[in-house]
Amino acid sequence: MKPFERIVSEYGPMVLRVCRAVLEPTEAEDAWSETFLAALKAYPRLDEGANVEAWLVTIAHRKAIDAVRAAARRPVAVENLPERPVAPHEHEDPELWRALRELPAKQRIAVAYHHLAGLAYADIASITGTTTPAARRAAADGIRRLRARYPPARSGQGENP
Repeated sequence: MKPFERIVSEYGPMVLRVCRAVLEPTEAEDAWSETFLAALKAYPRLDEGANVEAWLVTIAHRKAIDAVRAAARRPVAVENLPERPVAPHEHEDPELWRALRELPAKQRIAVAYHHLAGLAYADIASITGTTTPAARRAAADGIRRLRARYPPARSGQGENP
């Protein structure tokens, strides 16, 4: 038996138990397979005295967490579809929509996610792969730019502020 084959036969049941602790049986088997595929690719770079069991548990844990995250993104079947939300119409205020489209992408996304969708800055950071302070800053900069490019008209006054 080749060295990696020995590792699979010796540690395979333990890896499957780790995966089953986090996932459903079918998903656990997929994570088990992915664990050993990843381990096979990394095996040539593994240090001679490395703790193989800990190394495999780490890989299995990451693969199981990846499977949990992927499952959370999958659509869920529902019996009845919810009402479709009414989308804002650009003809209601085309200048505002034009000003929003002209923002840099990071600012436009942060403004839309926070002020239109109501997401917290931490959620925006998670979605966009940035930090919470960066998401907050992008939204603030975007709002500041919108105010400069699109000042709201005040009723009863002849000029914008």
